[in-house]
Amino acid sequence: MFDAVKAKDECVKWIRDFFEENGRDCNAVLGISGGKDSSVAAALCVSALGKDRVIGVLMPNGEQADIDMSHLLCEHLGIKNYTVNVKAAVDGVADAVPFALSDQSIINLPPRIRMATVYAVSQSMNGRVVNTCNLSEDWVGYSTRYGDAAGDFSPLSHLTVQEVKAIGRVLGLPDVLVDKPPIDGLCGKTDEDNLGFTYEVLDRYIRTGEIDNPATKELIDRKHRANLFKLRLMPSFDPHIEVRAEE
Repeated sequence: MFDAVKAKDECVKWIRDFFEENGRDCNAVLGISGGKDSSVAAALCVSALGKDRVIGVLMPNGEQADIDMSHLLCEHLGIKNYTVNVKAAVDGVADAVPFALSDQSIINLPPRIRMATVYAVSQSMNGRVVNTCNLSEDWVGYSTRYGDAAGDFSPLSHLTVQEVKAIGRVLGLPDVLVDKPPIDGLCGKTDEDNLGFTYEVLDRYIRTGEIDNPATKELIDRKHRANLFKLRLMPSFDPHIEVRAEE
């Protein structure tokens, strides 16, 4: 049985310890989408550091239909926030490439521009960037490498969707933010439409190894195998030349 209160308390302490070691006076900076992950990550950081050390970055790509959810979170937590519309930057890169980008490139370009934006804000605000990916998304590669999958520390990467939602309720977040159907904000579909299975089914499989539909199991396993590279450090050639400097 998942103990959301215990997990929340341990995560808050972990965030405090991270900043003690990696930026005692720094701020936590993160993109705010209005979904559960950025909402819970922001609330955890507020619990750990106080609202004055958490900065949200809202990044619509032109018009964003659910931008009100992002504003709701920032108002609920009382955190400083900035809105940076990334449409001109996204269009500028797409227009500058001298050939037609693939559909997948077009889908992944905005989150990569957004992460560059978050880092620009963070560097100017004495910040550390919060990664907001959860275990369920990471398990099946449902993130953009060097986009939403980037960050300086990750409070949710070992928590499933159901566990993140449970922590969100413990933190007292509005139900509309915790229970909002997850959408990628890229192609207009829900996460579960794109994946071909529900997070509830995926989370049960991750935690118990149990799954009812063999075809769904094969789909999940195939996605997991295909995207393992996203969870690993970049491969690097090692010539095995001695390094004598102190680490």
